[in-house]
Amino acid sequence: MAHKGPDGRGSSPLTGAAIVAAAFQFVLLLGAADLLADATYEGGRSVVGPFLGALGASAAAVSVLSGLGEMAGHVLRLASGYLSDRTQRPWAIALWGYALNLLSVPALALVGHWQTGAVLVVAERAGRGIRAPARDLMLSHAASRVGFGWAFGLHEALDQIGAVSGPLLVSLVLYLGGDYRDAFATLLLPALACLSLMFVASLRYPRTAVLEAPSPVSEADARLPRLFWLYLAGSALVAAGYADFPLLALHLERQGEVAASWLPAIYAVAMGVDALAALALGRLFDRLGLAAVALGAALSAPAVPLFLAGGGPPLLVLGAALWGTGIAAQESVMRAAVAALVPRARRGSAFGLFNSAYGVSWFAGSALLGVLYGLSLPALAALCAAAQVLAALVFLGVSRRAGPAPAVPVGD
Repeated sequence: MAHKGPDGRGSSPLTGAAIVAAAFQFVLLLGAADLLADATYEGGRSVVGPFLGALGASAAAVSVLSGLGEMAGHVLRLASGYLSDRTQRPWAIALWGYALNLLSVPALALVGHWQTGAVLVVAERAGRGIRAPARDLMLSHAASRVGFGWAFGLHEALDQIGAVSGPLLVSLVLYLGGDYRDAFATLLLPALACLSLMFVASLRYPRTAVLEAPSPVSEADARLPRLFWLYLAGSALVAAGYADFPLLALHLERQGEVAASWLPAIYAVAMGVDALAALALGRLFDRLGLAAVALGAALSAPAVPLFLAGGGPPLLVLGAALWGTGIAAQESVMRAAVAALVPRARRGSAFGLFNSAYGVSWFAGSALLGVLYGLSLPALAALCAAAQVLAALVFLGVSRRAGPAPAVPVGD
């Protein structure tokens, strides 16, 4: 079977190993763009909690705001995913989303009230939500050639190189005497670089669907399978019980656990582990299927209790590592599982549904965790740990019903 070239013009049909190479190159190109994107918004995210706190926001407001931003972003993914399937124009949707996502971060340097900052925080998450299903749909086309787990894991690892460098850049700005506004302004550079690279990628691969491998599953019945809905329930549990870093950073600063300039470095540790864990979990997913997703959720269960334990730097580093492992699972193999479980014709919509349910659950969980923070830290820690363990059990149940990991075609 012959395929059109990645430029979509049919001038250079790709077969066998050539189309696998083209798919892998697209994964790398998209990963490089998201490296720059993560450097921008994860750099800003590492200090936005203390920044808003300095402007007068309470701990509950920071937690609810973080959840609101996640909910807005993830609910918008429902529409974005549907439109990506319906219009077959994922690039247009993705590029608009990237612009809103990235340019909202350096704009924080201009705000004078926490309410204005809140609007930009929500806008940043909204832009990320708009772009995510379209980007994941295009990534899944290439992932069908190189392995869903490996492609999504490698993409997440490249993401996290940016997620490490962004907070470290912010930490450096603060260490050299700059303030939070200087740090946000500096993040304009990776934002513009990412937007430029995404534009180049859209020109080189205008029709990523030509990279898709032949599906062993019939596309005649394009309904979402029952296992997808059960998987969605497990994912909602993960989101509801996952404390966001702004709340954890605010806690550490208020308790005097670490100096403010070290908070981005702790976040960078989490993001560094995230990169390594994404690669490992991605490989495991291609061998074990959804059991790898269950492993990621289980490993993250002790993270929040360790952050709240007050045991000094060793426990904080361990907590950051396990928290980063959980994020790796959420951003790599949990996305790969959606692509593996759902027929190709509904994949964009499935990504949208998955992320919308995830975002609503994250918001509800964040609001509850924000309230619990002021009432009982042990209850907060217990709830976070229990949600991850229960989610791991759900994923194991789905894994047993789904069977082995999907095979990876290497050519036509």
